[in-house]
Amino acid sequence: MHWQHEPLALMPDKEYDRNGCYSGSAVNNQGVLTLCYTGNVKFDDGSRTAWQCLATENNQGGFDKLGPVIPLPDGYTGHVRDPKVWKHNSQWYMVLGAQDKEKQTKRGKVLLYSSVDLYTWSFHGEIAGNGLNEIDNAGYMWECPDLFALDGEYILLCCPQGMAREHERYLNTYPCAWLHGQFDYETGKFTHGAFSELDAGFEFYAPQTMEAPDGRRLLVGWMGVPDGEEMLQPTRKHHWQHQMTCFRELSFQKGKLFQMPIRELAQLREASEHFWQGKADHAPHVEIERLEMDIIPSGELYLNFGNALALHLNDDGIQLQRRSLAGQEKLTRYWRGSVTSLKILCDSSSVEIFINNGEGVMSNRYFPHHPASLILQGESDVTLRYWSLRACMVE
Repeated sequence: MHWQHEPLALMPDKEYDRNGCYSGSAVNNQGVLTLCYTGNVKFDDGSRTAWQCLATENNQGGFDKLGPVIPLPDGYTGHVRDPKVWKHNSQWYMVLGAQDKEKQTKRGKVLLYSSVDLYTWSFHGEIAGNGLNEIDNAGYMWECPDLFALDGEYILLCCPQGMAREHERYLNTYPCAWLHGQFDYETGKFTHGAFSELDAGFEFYAPQTMEAPDGRRLLVGWMGVPDGEEMLQPTRKHHWQHQMTCFRELSFQKGKLFQMPIRELAQLREASEHFWQGKADHAPHVEIERLEMDIIPSGELYLNFGNALALHLNDDGIQLQRRSLAGQEKLTRYWRGSVTSLKILCDSSSVEIFINNGEGVMSNRYFPHHPASLILQGESDVTLRYWSLRACMVE
């Protein structure tokens, strides 16, 4: 639960990663921390290529690059990246985000590889993507794939770029989606159903998961969206932008992927727990910097987060609104369904909203003037439990 800054692990200082050390994953290979990442190379004519590379931790705590282990596969553009690597029995497996060379319109895909030693890899083809398994019009590139077993199912996470926005879903510049089904290690086939949106908030992208020592599947995501309003965020004048979500525990229940903050988050709570019950209009105004709040609503409800983010809850579900960073336009995100409970995590510039014990999630950045308060409004009764949270960064 506590974090500190570390030196940079990788720099784009080799010919094979000269235009970027793109994201990947870290694994324990016989006691050696090994990084699997994408080396990105752009050429003067506008084309590009990609290499899947390895680096291992040295005795000084830094990393030694071992170079590329997978070249660009035939039939795909230079957009092949984001290796997620895991071990099953005695075999290593990797999924990669990719873009095919379909003549009419390029399509996003997820590729599968296997290896016995992390150095020599075999290509097993496409396991999911636009144009496969009755999925169409699903984007020109699928980034940041992750495939894992959970409660008897296999879950595939991905970030499809180029999907058409719907009226109330997939509204971010690039959304994040998930599929569930069954994966066969013998054949390398993944049978699955339709897309679902993983997070309905303003900022969520590139989630990755890991297995905790006790078997829980944990997820962390990037509370940002590439190529959106990110370059307008006011934190840039302080030389930083974006942040990560809290770590979340995953479960698969009745065909839905649930996400909840990890139970260890309780370690950050201040000693005093606050409880309040009554009409929403009479609820106390609560300072929202480093806040955890549980809400049981009984009817229509409004939440005002420091005049920078507004939540409206009614029988249809939840509507979130904030002003665009580019102007005065109001932007809206939606979660539809009956709402029986909310868990809200607030930090200086973020709000994560967990609906119905994790059935839905909305992750958001917002930029209030501090000190700021969470104000509840409405004539219905609400029950509140809330805690102030200690800082998680160790400077």
